[in-house]
Amino acid sequence: MTIAGLEVSAFTIPTDATESDGTLEWGSTTIVVVEARSGTTRGLGWTYAPEAAGVVVEDLLAPVVRGRRIDELAAVWLECGERLRNAGRPGIGFCALSAVDLALWDLRARLLDVPLVSLLPAVRDRVAVYGSGGFCSYDVGRLGEQLGGWVADGIPRVKMKLGREPERDPARLDAAREAIGDDAQLYVDANGAFGPKEALRWATRYAAEWDVTWFEEPVSSADFDGLKLVRDHAPLEVAAGEYAYVLADFRNLVGCVDCLQADVTRCGGITGVLRVNGLASAHGLDVSGHCAPQLSAHALCGVDRLRHLEYFHDHVRVEAMLFDGVLEPVGGALVPDRSRPGHGLELKRADAQRWAA
Repeated sequence: MTIAGLEVSAFTIPTDATESDGTLEWGSTTIVVVEARSGTTRGLGWTYAPEAAGVVVEDLLAPVVRGRRIDELAAVWLECGERLRNAGRPGIGFCALSAVDLALWDLRARLLDVPLVSLLPAVRDRVAVYGSGGFCSYDVGRLGEQLGGWVADGIPRVKMKLGREPERDPARLDAAREAIGDDAQLYVDANGAFGPKEALRWATRYAAEWDVTWFEEPVSSADFDGLKLVRDHAPLEVAAGEYAYVLADFRNLVGCVDCLQADVTRCGGITGVLRVNGLASAHGLDVSGHCAPQLSAHALCGVDRLRHLEYFHDHVRVEAMLFDGVLEPVGGALVPDRSRPGHGLELKRADAQRWAA
């Protein structure tokens, strides 16, 4: 079973409303889709990245993959990483590699006619999720509706963005806590909006006044000393890692956070996630999945110390628009469909063309 080649497409889908977090505002989401072919069988992977990631796939990675056996995925992954050396591995380079790796894992499972999760050293059969959105651009009504809706649907943990206009955040936190009730867990994400001491002051308030238990990127992910300061002194957990690409990025966060976040569409696909899992396990750290829920549901079943997966509003919406076979949370978790080969998803080709780049 050899890989005949890769096909790349990109789609840009407008958000359902303008969105913002502590440091960025956006109005659309771009997804780069990679399909790996072997005979008439196709494997499907993707990454959330600029269209340029698709050019990297076509120019640098496709020649490595073409003609290779489907059972040598680790060797292909390493060679693709070597091919990215001069282009730069972290960033768009590893986004491209992630999409290719995901497509190859899916292709292999489909060729063997087994669910993708069965190819992993799976330690669980479901992945707990938390609802994620709560953008700074939402008014308090929309904020409460979204977060409260997730809790009503059986997801017992939710996350909101803050830090863009800190003076508005207490009222937003009041609305969030009122909407979700006292029993649901409330997480916050500043996307690196604060300095270390400012973040520490806010963390103390978040925990005391709104029973916040998770503070994501209180400072920039590149500020290791700042992350460590907040982690060591704040009365809640500190998380980061969504902008970690190569394994060294995750290694740099060890000792700075309570939980490592890994994005399967950025950190090298499933092959990359398994390496992150080894690093985290060696240091006694939990892992939380970042976004891309339909891909992560299978991949994260192979993570030893998995905390949960971010069920991110934008990606939930995009994946439902582009793919058939999407999973819905059951009891606050995504459960891989073992009745279908691969990850069980199919591209809605006719519908997708509406947003083709």
